[in-house]
Amino acid sequence: GMPPMQYLMQWRTSLAATRLRDSKDSILRVANAVGYESEAAFNRAFKKEFGLPPATWRRRELGKR
Repeated sequence: GMPPMQYLMQWRTSLAATRLRDSKDSILRVANAVGYESEAAFNRAFKKEFGLPPATWRRRELGKR
């Protein structure tokens, strides 16, 4: 029920969120692992989906543990 590119972005950022929460990989490594070629593009997509940049999101999630 959504455009393919929107679905792809949601799928990638969901995978990235799991990886950010469960690993100590750098933001760039996570971005590359889910298909982004640049950290900047990944940061924009992640912030659009979750409302926070990935580094901030990670710190917040780790603080919940």
